[in-house]
Amino acid sequence: MMKCPNCQSKDLGKIGVNQYYCWNCFIELSIGKEIIYTHQVEEDGTLSSLDDLFDERERKLS
Repeated sequence: MMKCPNCQSKDLGKIGVNQYYCWNCFIELSIGKEIIYTHQVEEDGTLSSLDDLFDERERKLS
């Protein structure tokens, strides 16, 4: 089962093809090539990458 790399929660909702939302820490996750990409949803609806906050091994799907 996939976990949020930020808070380790399994409380994820699917919002699109390979796109998820963490209901615990309110970030958006997308999956590509076995890597989880993390984004913060800004007030205007745009996404800001949070990937630089995590080591690549923390973002690997297991």
